[in-house]
Amino acid sequence: MGRRPRGDGRGGEPGTNPLSGRHETEEERADRQWGDLLQELRVAQTGVQILFGFLLAVVFQPRFADLSTVDRNIYVVTVMLGSATAAALIGPVSYHRLLTGRRMKPQTVIWASRLTKLGLGLLFGTMCSALLLILRVALHNVVALWLVGGMALWFLVCWFVFPLWAIARDNRRPADGGEADGGEAPDSEDSGPRP
Repeated sequence: MGRRPRGDGRGGEPGTNPLSGRHETEEERADRQWGDLLQELRVAQTGVQILFGFLLAVVFQPRFADLSTVDRNIYVVTVMLGSATAAALIGPVSYHRLLTGRRMKPQTVIWASRLTKLGLGLLFGTMCSALLLILRVALHNVVALWLVGGMALWFLVCWFVFPLWAIARDNRRPADGGEADGGEAPDSEDSGPRP
């Protein structure tokens, strides 16, 4: 394998990453991060596949012919966003498979993470677009826009605002890992390469 990271120069144990406290090489860290990413992708991919299957079936329903031009356009945009989402969230699997055995695991983790983040952004658009289509057909009024707007805000808060808030809060902790205020050392994710 590769070299173990050196200590932090402040009396830390050799081979210990000062940010995470873990004893792992770059390759071991990449393997662990890849496993974590796969678990995250399993959740996202399942939801995308169900939503995309639903979207593909809609066009074959008898009521589809009754949709207005605006609703058909929303449907087309939704299907295209769903396709792009599926591609982005399945992409890391292909990337990993094509690069397996080439000793590029750390780079694979970085690019797979980037594709996953792109996929989450596309999933946000797909969910909002699908909600807009469904609520326009169900309600036939402007309330649909308000409901979609509220739900879009909720998605943004859950998927992006909370994690960014946690990062900002962690960045304000003392450099010693927050131990002075009873905090714990940062998660091992902080020690890996940044996409």
